[in-house]
Amino acid sequence: MAWDLLFKSDIGLLSLLTILFVIVMGIWFGRYFSRKMAEDERNAR
Repeated sequence: MAWDLLFKSDIGLLSLLTILFVIVMGIWFGRYFSRKMAEDERNAR
């Protein structure tokens, strides 16, 4: 029942898209900040 609600209803699909967006955004921010910290460390030397 819960899977049907998640994948077949409008609210479920919007929730799934929101969850996926937040996960992708977290990965992107993690990589972005990691690159900036490495760049900052290189410039400090």
